[in-house]
Amino acid sequence: MLTRIFSAFQFRNFRMMWAGACTSSIGTWMQKLAQSWLVLKLSGSPFMLGLDAFLGEIPIFLLALVAGVAADRFDRRRVLLASQFLQMSCALTLALLFATGYAQVWHILSLSFIVGIAQAFGAPAYQSLIPSLVPRDHLSNAIAMNSIQFNLARVVGPVIGGLALTHLGAAWCFGLNGLSFVAVIISLLLITVDFSPQKHESVLDSMKGGLAFIRTKPAMLPIIWVAFFCTFLGIPLIVFLPVFAKDVFGGNASTYTILLSVEAVGAICGALLVAARGKSSHLGRDSLLGLVALGVFEALFASTNVFWLSLVFLFFAGVGLIASFAQLSSLIQTVATDEMRGRVMSIYNIAFRGGMPIGSLITGALLKHMGAPTVVGAYGVILACLAIYLLTIHRKIATL
Repeated sequence: MLTRIFSAFQFRNFRMMWAGACTSSIGTWMQKLAQSWLVLKLSGSPFMLGLDAFLGEIPIFLLALVAGVAADRFDRRRVLLASQFLQMSCALTLALLFATGYAQVWHILSLSFIVGIAQAFGAPAYQSLIPSLVPRDHLSNAIAMNSIQFNLARVVGPVIGGLALTHLGAAWCFGLNGLSFVAVIISLLLITVDFSPQKHESVLDSMKGGLAFIRTKPAMLPIIWVAFFCTFLGIPLIVFLPVFAKDVFGGNASTYTILLSVEAVGAICGALLVAARGKSSHLGRDSLLGLVALGVFEALFASTNVFWLSLVFLFFAGVGLIASFAQLSSLIQTVATDEMRGRVMSIYNIAFRGGMPIGSLITGALLKHMGAPTVVGAYGVILACLAIYLLTIHRKIATL
């Protein structure tokens, strides 16, 4: 059983990449915790919290097509290395600003945008790299394991970040994140990748080729649309946890850390469920069932102000979120060919990552008038209804 769950780890390149990415992700989540709390504390505005998330994600939406072409036309490791160095520089800049007492909200917002640009190019390169590290039969497991490292970091990172923020100060959270990028840089230098970039066509022709490939695969478009609405309606649950911690539960940064960590533990369990199922049919159906769970428990979380009960609902929302997202990603990766994978994943990222900034910005504006529980609860109901509709009436995804 354990051999099947962790089958992707038998491959050296994947193990090294996983370890480096996990270390870097821990640092990233240390920074995310500190950054979200400090934006809310310095500005006193949930809208600024949403704006910070918007600025960090919108470059991925705007630059996705160009970034996808870059992932297919250049050495994916070099693209990733450039992305890591830029993100490292931004983290160390924030550490310096907070250490010297010069940090202001606009500094955080500006650097979030720059990090977003780096991630816009890094995301399709990294996603396209994973299938090169394991055989095709182990791809679904590798994607689930990648979800585990990301969500394991969401448990460990906020705990370390909360302690560092409380006892050492914000500069330590940002500085340690900067240092964490060294791990992923080393892993990128050590792995070997069997991929030959394609440079025989123009950038514009490469973009057109990616869009044409999507059109030849009718099942991809519904998945892409679902990915957009999933992140638009589901990710605000995570983005605005500081608001729930402060305004609903009357807590502090430690309360936010607990909420974020419990959701991440649920997400790890969701990823383990996906890994345990192995290579299987019905990925589409199971991903929609995960969305139903996400929507239901998101609405339940927003409906209670009993802290222990909210943790239960948040845990199961995390299970549904990652179980659904990992399987949607597996569907896309399975259909895409290696030479088209960067462009296909970039188009998928337009939807998947594009829903995040748009949802965060709109939610931040709505919170001023309606409150976090009302808005997030309504999102959960809409998401659950959408998934049930796709399971029972418009069944194109459910049959995959």
